[in-house]
Amino acid sequence: MSDHRAGGRYHAYPDVAQWAREAANGIATALRSALADQARTRLLLSGGTTPAPVYGALSKLPLDWDRVDVALVDERWLLPDDSDSNARLVRDSLLQNLASGARFEPLTRQGRSFDECVSAANMHARQPPAVVVLGMGPDGHTASLFPRMRGLDDALASPMAYVAVDASGCPGAGKWLRRISLTPAGLAPAATRLLLIRGEGKRALLDRVIGGDDVHEFPARIAFSTPGATADVHWCP
Repeated sequence: MSDHRAGGRYHAYPDVAQWAREAANGIATALRSALADQARTRLLLSGGTTPAPVYGALSKLPLDWDRVDVALVDERWLLPDDSDSNARLVRDSLLQNLASGARFEPLTRQGRSFDECVSAANMHARQPPAVVVLGMGPDGHTASLFPRMRGLDDALASPMAYVAVDASGCPGAGKWLRRISLTPAGLAPAATRLLLIRGEGKRALLDRVIGGDDVHEFPARIAFSTPGATADVHWCP
């Protein structure tokens, strides 16, 4: 089932299998469209526990994966092979099967300082993404932009695609307080943006998110308020 809601299109599915399949098809279609017009294209992915089934389904879909650059929406200050890193999730769920030929750009690297990692992320971001896949935490955060976190105004207003984040005092960040995050400026150029959510709690939270406009309360509102593409929300129980 699909319908239009404030600032976005809402797609609901009866189970995880169909949700993963349809969201993956949407991503693949957008990537193929981008590759029809340019030599390479860029896909930005979120971490967390929710999107892995979508990435697994996407990994089996045929397209010119050797022309796709896969990067991250955000990352904890962890090395890419750390089991709690978003890079590890993407490697384990997407960069398999047909997608094993994609080029991966982790946000952190061995031997590179935090500031160097942020600078490298912004250098790579000069190639605008074709697709950005966002998630939403139970506190209404997206990427590593947490409700009322210190520096949130600067991050939201930054002209840079990526910024350093200090999530001290934000329960939704868990123990990983130092992070690198995409900004609205980094989201805006994408021709396609998706928000992947699961569960009744997230559906109720989505209603609150789209029912207001204070980004400090729910930073996930950037999915709908940032100029550019209309957000496609994919939900299942």
